[in-house]
Amino acid sequence: MRVQGSVRVPLRLRLFASTLALAALASACGGVGGGASSPAEGSKAVTFRSADGVKLEGRLFGEGNGNVGVVLSHMRPADQSSWFDLAAELATKGYVALTFDFRGYCPGGSAGCSEGDKDIAAIWQDVVGAVGYLRSEQAVSAVVLIGASMGGTASLVATARAGLQPAAIITLSAPISIEGLTADAATLALTGPAAKLFIAGDGDEFGAADAAQQMFGLSPQPKRVEILPANEHGTDLLASGQGDVVRHLILTELGVYAPVG
Repeated sequence: MRVQGSVRVPLRLRLFASTLALAALASACGGVGGGASSPAEGSKAVTFRSADGVKLEGRLFGEGNGNVGVVLSHMRPADQSSWFDLAAELATKGYVALTFDFRGYCPGGSAGCSEGDKDIAAIWQDVVGAVGYLRSEQAVSAVVLIGASMGGTASLVATARAGLQPAAIITLSAPISIEGLTADAATLALTGPAAKLFIAGDGDEFGAADAAQQMFGLSPQPKRVEILPANEHGTDLLASGQGDVVRHLILTELGVYAPVG
């Protein structure tokens, strides 16, 4: 029967069509929670607390792999999902990799939801909590800290303030100071024997190249600085034309200072 130029479809058929449309949309977007195509596939959701007690959510890649753990700390305004691809790659290399959301970051789904308020000055305590989780729950004997932008600064500050003694610290576009979180000369001096690799793009609009060179100059050995021909910042470097170079630098540093054994 025609009604005002349209076809009246039985209710059961309309409901069936709506279900199919929703399923197609979910498939196009990776499904609920990322589905089979999610970059978090093969990882598991974990929770732990920061040094000052804030409940944080993360994902563990390569559980049971071995004795070397890697903590991946995100930049602003990203979240832990910006590290998923690299974390999955590290897991294939035999590392136990932990991504997590800093306090106040709650993207939801497979990307997790940490409690608390966003407070950059305090996020170094989140890094301390992540290291504690790997050492206590995964029994790793060596830890590497990799951080993008504020996550890199937080990794340096956490090492100095909490005496974490990581095997290595790798930063992508880390600033010297951001909203009360500062890796000044006194802080960098306390990073001790940890190997330090500062990576940044020479065209970074936030001055990351200058910051990397300054922190390199203020840090004790062993240390390296790599300034690449790129404009991207933080984890965006991994998706840039220099992405393969950045991955090679990271994997080489891990192979030298924290080999899987």
